Amino acid sequence: MTATSSSPTSGVSLPVTPVTTTLLDPGAEPRSTVTSVRSGNQSVQLSTRSTVTQQIDDQAVQDFSTPELTLPLTATDMDSSSDTVNLRLGKATSADQRLTDALAPAEGSAAGLTMTDAGAITALTITPSDETQDAARAAIEQALNQAVYRSVSYPDAEIGVGAVWTVEQQVISGVTLNQVTTATLRSRDGDRLTIDLRIDQTPETTTLELPDNAGSLAIDSYTMTGTGTLEVDADKPLPLSGEVTVGGKQQYSDPEGSTVLRQDISDTVRWTAP
Repeated sequence: MTATSSSPTSGVSLPVTPVTTTLLDPGAEPRSTVTSVRSGNQSVQLSTRSTVTQQIDDQAVQDFSTPELTLPLTATDMDSSSDTVNLRLGKATSADQRLTDALAPAEGSAAGLTMTDAGAITALTITPSDETQDAARAAIEQALNQAVYRSVSYPDAEIGVGAVWTVEQQVISGVTLNQVTTATLRSRDGDRLTIDLRIDQTPETTTLELPDNAGSLAIDSYTMTGTGTLEVDADKPLPLSGEVTVGGKQQYSDPEGSTVLRQDISDTVRWTAP
């Protein structure tokens, strides 16, 4: 994913890779289509955390985990005729007090989502306040980016309880991953849906390109899978509640096979009422 930024006030624009949605099973009767209407306001809390450990050969294991971040979000002035959802960031907090302090000036910052009628997010913009520190900007960007790629869109067909569909898209983060999200409609009450998710990621290539033209590593093994459940309302752009966790192990080696890099990664996205 490529971010563009000219100045703090212009913010960052993060294009989101397109999705392909395929209906596998329409589910039981009664069935009807789900359309993301998006009206009124919505307030919800987003929490994210990532655990990353890394080991090179027999060296000591290094921990690159990021502390849990809780980010209150308010979607305001939503209009069903527009594909843009305006978000306002509340008072963010972290398990790391230093990050919490750095996040304080970001309160009131703006963000935006571009969404289709099927609920697919096609772009993310973040416009932090001028006073927001770089560490806070990076944490907010990572949290919202995680949330985007743990969301779900709806099939363009009538569905009922038990319906199953897949959402395919690429995730670009060091290595290009083909992500397949399998969604199962567990229950439905009008526009309110409970959806179980299974996520599977596989690398598109057998090599990892290192930054700054530092060469490449062979991908010896790569496993990233996850599950979760989201409760959503088609009238609202963000999940009402739920949690999705994705994790796995990877192993890379240099072309000569003299160095082996192992990683163990897990990330969680959680939505709760404010």
